[in-house]
Amino acid sequence: MSRVLGAAFALCFSLPALAETGGLAATVDSLFGTYLVGPIATVFFWNIPVLNMPLVVFWLLAGATFFTFRMGFVNVRMFRHAIDLVAGKYDDEESEGEVTHFQALSAALSATVGLGNIAGVAIAVALGGPGATFWMILVGLLGMSAKFTECTLGQAYRKKRADGRIMGGAMYYLSDGLAEMGNAKLGKVLAVMFCILCIGGSFGGGNAFQVSQSMSQVQTVVPLFNDMPWLYGLIITTVVAVVILGGIQRIAQVAERIVPVMCGIYVLACLYILVTHAGEIPGAFAAIVDGAFNPDAIEGGFIGVLVIGVKRAVFSNEAGVGSAAIAHAAAKVKHPVEEGVVALLEPFIDTVVVCTMTALVIIITGAWSSPDAAYVAAREAGQGGALTSLAMSSVIPTFKYILSAAVFLFAFSTMISWSYYGERCWAWLFGDNSSLIYRLLFLVFAFLGSIVTAGNVLDFSDLMILGMAFPNILGVLMLSSKVRGMLDDYQSKLASGEIKKTQ
Repeated sequence: MSRVLGAAFALCFSLPALAETGGLAATVDSLFGTYLVGPIATVFFWNIPVLNMPLVVFWLLAGATFFTFRMGFVNVRMFRHAIDLVAGKYDDEESEGEVTHFQALSAALSATVGLGNIAGVAIAVALGGPGATFWMILVGLLGMSAKFTECTLGQAYRKKRADGRIMGGAMYYLSDGLAEMGNAKLGKVLAVMFCILCIGGSFGGGNAFQVSQSMSQVQTVVPLFNDMPWLYGLIITTVVAVVILGGIQRIAQVAERIVPVMCGIYVLACLYILVTHAGEIPGAFAAIVDGAFNPDAIEGGFIGVLVIGVKRAVFSNEAGVGSAAIAHAAAKVKHPVEEGVVALLEPFIDTVVVCTMTALVIIITGAWSSPDAAYVAAREAGQGGALTSLAMSSVIPTFKYILSAAVFLFAFSTMISWSYYGERCWAWLFGDNSSLIYRLLFLVFAFLGSIVTAGNVLDFSDLMILGMAFPNILGVLMLSSKVRGMLDDYQSKLASGEIKKTQ
């Protein structure tokens, strides 16, 4: 631990002087835009001529839709059973694994319920209008089936190390699962591609983006960080470093305490605003539906709004990208499908509930189109967290202070979970002994998030996380028949009483 912290902090302490002059920020921003964002976007967002839709958006929609039908609408049929599993009604201490269903769900939710719900939704509505919300909700519902499929595979192909640690995730089911089907070379290529993109996603969306967006909100109540953004980066780097060195069990323990509290505070505030503006909710939903199919003055028209909604939904709930399978692989289960069923709750909680609440608040308060200078400045700078804060503070004046604390915790919890995702992929590529290098790089990116512009951080984050869907969905499509077989087996055991409640 001391080696990682010492090396990371030595580097971070050498950066503030350059950051204050703008030299480092400008250099890093230029590198992000020129050598990362631009070239990758050309491939991922290649426009399919006939559909007039970016490749990655079509891929995600097609995959989630296929899984929903292939699994017989498991997102609807097994919803109640998922709640029973999370409540511990089927828990068995003799089941093999490191964490409980609730802890695995909390760890995965801590990586998804966060700034994507606060900042990402605000950005989506600001760019795509109320209609973007419709597509976010739809992708959330379809994403439940995608999350079920990939997390079931994560359990089915997990490995138990000699030291007792459980390892799993897309890199395991892509390589081992496809090898069983006689496609070992393809499986290896897809697994390597997934790991590289996941590592990039952990540095971007799971790290630098969290710092950048949370800082924009915290700056509204702590002006010191306006002049010294590097100090905020240094603080959050320190607190993240203390936790990520403890592995999945410490991450799960922290997440199961933070996530319910964060969600509770935020949801209660949203509910208060919605209840006090109940008369405006029908109009807001009407604007969402109308804007989804008849967007007014939105760049790209109908397709433009759809793309914005899909991007922000996937960035928020990560359904189809394979990341959550890494956390769920460590859960204690009697059958792989158990954890897949638990996992399908994530997109529902994250997108259908929390994101929709945020969107309604943004729409009802008029923040998404207000001509007020503060709102305009937040929208133009891509500061979604600040925009949501302005919207909520217009109803609850003191809430910006509570939201600042919640945003910091949201960012913190997301970062510690994504550090685990990225490290597992790094270790799969380079071996466990190289994990210290990954942790050092992760901490450096946490600091860089405080000085790199929000626009390029957001673009880089989108590209890495969305890009994970290419290898993941292809592999999961090829393995979907195995998942359907496991689902049928699990349901038959439930029906026969072979799998029954323990409490």
